[in-house]
Amino acid sequence: MSLKNKVIVLTGASSGMGAATTKLAVSKGAKLVIGARNQEKLQQVAKSTEHPENIVTQVTDVQNLDDVKSLVKLAQDKFGQVDIIYNNAGIMPQDMLIDSDPKSWKAMLDTNVIGVLNGIKAVLPIMRKQKHGLIMATDSVAGHVLYPGSAVYNGTKFAVRAIMEGLRQEEHANNIKTGIISPGGVKTNLTSTIGNQQIISAIKKMWNGKNAVLLPEDIARSAVFMMDQPSNVDINEILVRPTGQEV
Repeated sequence: MSLKNKVIVLTGASSGMGAATTKLAVSKGAKLVIGARNQEKLQQVAKSTEHPENIVTQVTDVQNLDDVKSLVKLAQDKFGQVDIIYNNAGIMPQDMLIDSDPKSWKAMLDTNVIGVLNGIKAVLPIMRKQKHGLIMATDSVAGHVLYPGSAVYNGTKFAVRAIMEGLRQEEHANNIKTGIISPGGVKTNLTSTIGNQQIISAIKKMWNGKNAVLLPEDIARSAVFMMDQPSNVDINEILVRPTGQEV
């Protein structure tokens, strides 16, 4: 299978793993419709690729179903179909439960869980009509293990795993594939959403260890590998840790 002329909708595309995946997919010949909340950064990502003419950008808040539906419709209107949607947007406020802010709980649930559900809801009718498609989401090692200071974030990522497996069971007979990418520590600006300075400092200190952190491009290669499979192959999960990560 080749990604040439495949149409990909990608959220959380203005930086980090989303931006890296956009660049790599475009280099493989794909056409992308990318969304995030910052239009200027989206345009910068598009301009930095080999083929900016194959990228369309639109401001998108994944917490809003109408926004996500509009992004998917843009892909249909511009390119005629949607082969893949990669629900990549996420945030990671972290703190001990006793100190955590209930506003951060809601923000994580609305972005990390509802955002994925909105992507699924927006694209499923199209993929059923096409009789093919791949629905992806960014999960995390935090969706497989638990550790102090991250209970709510862990909960959102465990939820994504459950939702995506439920989706696989419901839609495999309709030739719709599903997959999650579960990264370990990745050096992105996601840490800026943590909030707790002690946790941020500990993570950045950890990054100084040997082979202790991944780069966005490492995750992009995994995501594009999942996308670039023949129709009879459905890779449901890729778990990627830096070699030096213990958890």
